[in-house]
Amino acid sequence: MVQESTQADKAVIAEGVDEEPVEANRRLFTGWRMQVVAGAAALYALFHMAALNGVSISAYTGITVPLLPQFPMETWNFRIFHIAGALALGFVVYNAMMFSDDADTDDRSGLWGKLAYVLFIPALLAVGTSLWFAQTIASGTLPEMGGLTTWPAFAGTPIYAQEVWYFGVPLLIATGGGIVLGWFETAPRDEFRVSDILLGVCGFAVAAYLIAIYGTAARNAVGTPFVPIGVAFAATAGSAMILELTRRVAGLALVIITGVFLLYTFVAHLLPGILAVQSAYSWQRFFGHVYSDAGILGPTTAVSSTYIILFIIFAAFLQASKVGDYFVNFAFAAAGRARGGPAKVAIFASGLMGMINGTSAGNVVATGSLTIPLMKKVGYRPTTAGAVEAAASTGGQIMPPIMGAGAFIMAEITGIPYQEIAIAAIIPAILYFVSVYFMVDFEAAKLGMRGMRDDELPKLAKMVRQVYLFIPIIILIAALFMGYSVIRAGTLATMAAAVVSWLTPFPMTWRGIVKAFELAGIMSIQIIAVCACAGIIVGVISLTGVGARFSAVLLDLAGVSQLLALFFAMCIAILLGMGMPTTAAYAVAASVVAPGLVQLGIPTLTAHFFVFYFAVLSAITPPVALASYAAAGISGANPMQTSVASFKIGIAAFIVPFMFFYNSALLMEGTWFEVIRAGITATFGVFLLSGGVQGWFLGQRSAWFIRLGLIAAALLMIEGGLITDLIGIGVTAGAWLIQRFLHPDPNASIPVRGAD
Repeated sequence: MVQESTQADKAVIAEGVDEEPVEANRRLFTGWRMQVVAGAAALYALFHMAALNGVSISAYTGITVPLLPQFPMETWNFRIFHIAGALALGFVVYNAMMFSDDADTDDRSGLWGKLAYVLFIPALLAVGTSLWFAQTIASGTLPEMGGLTTWPAFAGTPIYAQEVWYFGVPLLIATGGGIVLGWFETAPRDEFRVSDILLGVCGFAVAAYLIAIYGTAARNAVGTPFVPIGVAFAATAGSAMILELTRRVAGLALVIITGVFLLYTFVAHLLPGILAVQSAYSWQRFFGHVYSDAGILGPTTAVSSTYIILFIIFAAFLQASKVGDYFVNFAFAAAGRARGGPAKVAIFASGLMGMINGTSAGNVVATGSLTIPLMKKVGYRPTTAGAVEAAASTGGQIMPPIMGAGAFIMAEITGIPYQEIAIAAIIPAILYFVSVYFMVDFEAAKLGMRGMRDDELPKLAKMVRQVYLFIPIIILIAALFMGYSVIRAGTLATMAAAVVSWLTPFPMTWRGIVKAFELAGIMSIQIIAVCACAGIIVGVISLTGVGARFSAVLLDLAGVSQLLALFFAMCIAILLGMGMPTTAAYAVAASVVAPGLVQLGIPTLTAHFFVFYFAVLSAITPPVALASYAAAGISGANPMQTSVASFKIGIAAFIVPFMFFYNSALLMEGTWFEVIRAGITATFGVFLLSGGVQGWFLGQRSAWFIRLGLIAAALLMIEGGLITDLIGIGVTAGAWLIQRFLHPDPNASIPVRGAD
């Protein structure tokens, strides 16, 4: 008994891997402040769950609750409320600057706080004016046209002056002042800041105005020079707040790229070539266009307000049952004994966590905090340990059934059901993780690494007895295949997660359910801000038509070489994705690159999957690789060296999109025989490519010419045709015979003559 206890103490048991990391600028409230923020976050998430499932108190009970939204809400109103809630929560929870280890007190905070209090005057004036506008519209005193109330806010009218001087100008003063003061005002980490609450009030003013005005005929003027001036004011303030919140939760990269697109809008008429537009855009026309379904309220926010937040709620419920811990422990029990065991655990655990996580950097932090130190312990260099985790975690974005948020945006943009996208992703996801596995395995073989001992691992028998924790995932998959909508399937899976938790040591009570909704509300802030920010870029692209001009360039390149056009599309997708979250990277690339690929005659699903894949891989592509940087922070290695190493480990993945372009059977298109044959030959090709890159074949190191032969054979096998498959098999057989019988020196160099 004592021996078993000692072994249990030695075993690596994952705990807390699915807990959300606390960012360096997140506030840690206590007491009544914590209760207020927790309650607001829980209500925000619960509102979405209720709205998406059509729950209505008034419809079910006949009781009308004042100020409670009626479901189903009008689409634009729902999205406006969705963004406003995230802005209010985000500004309160995330500080404008990083917290230091020292107590965050400063004499200046009194001065800046008082200035913020002064700015409440214009902010509340804007709120009052927007509410007065809403009351005026609802009063029925305004004329109607075509069944819609008109909004006579033309230049020279009293309403126009009120929009400018009582709403627009005060709103911009309060918003701009709140953002600037946020950079200076300080407060202890467990307290509110006045400037953050001010920005929340400004966000409410924007929402109240837009919901009122978009209910009138003025909504039809969006994107034209006749849009009400108040819409432009509200959109300017709203865009500024979205950019500031994005900076707080996702860093400067996306903000800078968005700023470049905004600058382009107003200077495009001065630029040459494909970037030029015929006439300049006014401030009123652009910002009257951007806060519509062609921009901020478009596909990115449509997805974040439905599928994404629903699956965030699902992930929060899974966290309550500690299913993330189980996934990692299951991976340790299943793969820990293999050579280089922790690295293979990282692959399996990151794939499993990717199904409930769906973000590359988040996946790195969750599983890497456990696997990276263990990889270093068994002999991996810090750079390699971080690179393996980064490459494996990035694959979580393409792992069905819950892929990265970009996949839901793909469904929204293309109109292809998410179920079909998830099915099409199965073989590419398998190829990705198989390639990473082979790269890791061959690296471990070259270094002579061992696996982990039985007494260092969780007991597989115990893990098998807890396999019921997979039930919510199984229910999700089954519901999708049975034809249920993604929203209904996600809701059923969330309910299943709560029920399954009763079989664990962490059963969900009512308090636990409220806590899960609170977690979901906080977790959703980052992705909502990123999606809204990406919507600004999409708005620029839709107004200026720059995406169509890039499509023309792709068509011209295709006239020379279709492969060259694809390579150009790959480079754009990766460049757009550098330093950006995958969601934003795909949304922008889908607007710029994907239409051109479709015009080349490439099927819509293939074109968008091509772009999505490279947007995902940008997380491990130097010089800006977010997943690699996160892993380097844990491993203690150089970030740039880690990103180069992760690029090498994931090198086969950069070929996979070209694979399913030339062979659509890899996306489950074709007969079962074609799909199975394509999957087998592609997997074999990935195996050969990994052997060629790592220089390991038939249990020993390979000479340079055998490595070249393996890479050539891999590319032939990957292409997918019968003739190329046969040639690839022949080249592989030749490499096998040379390696088996001639034993060439693996250290042989390429002779170069005439260098002297």
